[in-house]
Amino acid sequence: MKRLLLALVPVVLSLVTLGARAELAIEITQGIDNPTAIAVVPFAWQGEGAASPEDIAAIVDSDLSRSGQFAPISRNDMLGRPSREQDIFYRDWRAISAEYLLIGKVSTQGTQMRVDYELYDVVRQKQAATGSESGPVNEARMIAHRVSDAIYEKLTGIPGAFATRLLYVAVTHVPGQKDYFRLTLADSDGARPIVLLESREPVLAPNWSPDGKQIAYVSFETGRPAIYRQNLTTGAREQLTNFKGLNSSPAWSPDGQNMAMVLSKDGSPDLYLMNLATKKLTRLTKHYAIDTEPTWMPDGSAILFTSDRGGRPQIYRYTLRTGNIDRVTFEGGYNARARVAQDGRNVVLVHQQDRRFHIAVVDLVTNRVQILTSTELDESPSIAPNGSMVLYATKHDGRGILAAVSVDGGVKFRLPAREGDVREPAWSPYMSR
Repeated sequence: MKRLLLALVPVVLSLVTLGARAELAIEITQGIDNPTAIAVVPFAWQGEGAASPEDIAAIVDSDLSRSGQFAPISRNDMLGRPSREQDIFYRDWRAISAEYLLIGKVSTQGTQMRVDYELYDVVRQKQAATGSESGPVNEARMIAHRVSDAIYEKLTGIPGAFATRLLYVAVTHVPGQKDYFRLTLADSDGARPIVLLESREPVLAPNWSPDGKQIAYVSFETGRPAIYRQNLTTGAREQLTNFKGLNSSPAWSPDGQNMAMVLSKDGSPDLYLMNLATKKLTRLTKHYAIDTEPTWMPDGSAILFTSDRGGRPQIYRYTLRTGNIDRVTFEGGYNARARVAQDGRNVVLVHQQDRRFHIAVVDLVTNRVQILTSTELDESPSIAPNGSMVLYATKHDGRGILAAVSVDGGVKFRLPAREGDVREPAWSPYMSR
């Protein structure tokens, strides 16, 4: 049993959200010491109707708080609510220890929305940044996330990743029956979940195309695993593999022209490369061991993968130009499910220590391993496009949840579903407008 529940993403996102049972909640569990105090004043409304369809300032406030690097000031503590520079009295903001002040205006014209914002340095008493974001009214939350990205980058020097999206699999357990598996698309804060595929058979390994317009995943809907790709604009869906045995771990190449995958049609699980235009397959590895979980280096020159060819699961690198294979991880008896940051240097993976499975980051230059999490059954890491945060699946209070940790381990938060379990997260690339 399966149902496709997506037609046109831009249209569907403006309608009543489907699969609300899969909606995620945010629970911040750890932030950095001495976070930056910022006051995000409610933005002035200049559009049609009594109020903005979304509280833009509240979304920005939540985004910055979730980063762990900011401590937004409560609206109840604000001594004023300016929307123009001439209405700012810096002494009021110093009195509540604000370091920065963000004000703005929201306006609409027909179906379009515009947000103008201004950031002020309270200590220096001067403007630090100004800008605007616009788009369809039904994309108000994404407009707000883009404002958050701009403020985050201005104050940290790192591009923000709030205006991105998440894929994950939500599982609803039905006593005495098969579970429901829902492949779900949501904003980076878990809002606006959309069910892309619902099935009574497992759905695994969602993966994004580099332009964020397509996804790939593994579905058991035909009774055995098969790899599918789906266009998020049109909803068009294509089955890419139907081989006997294992069909798993799809991974788009950085140029979007090829897909690495794992097939066992010729014996043991090995890595293959599919040309997506011609569907031609090229076998990359041929070994009696299990080769699985491919992930691309950002420049497309090599593929990292998990293999037990050395006796225990470790990360290896396949160089496409030469066909050479070399081992990447050496610390610990278990390293798997590698994902590479866009800098090509940091690799996040599942690392076993003291019989517990944690998320760790490996520096490919120094070979230093840093364990990021302290829970026991962490899996399926996915790294944000700006390289700052890692999303992963874990257990909490007996339920499968998503959690996130910064690459330095200083910031942590959880994203449990309101009902059921969630697993298999995949963080999108930066989304084109």
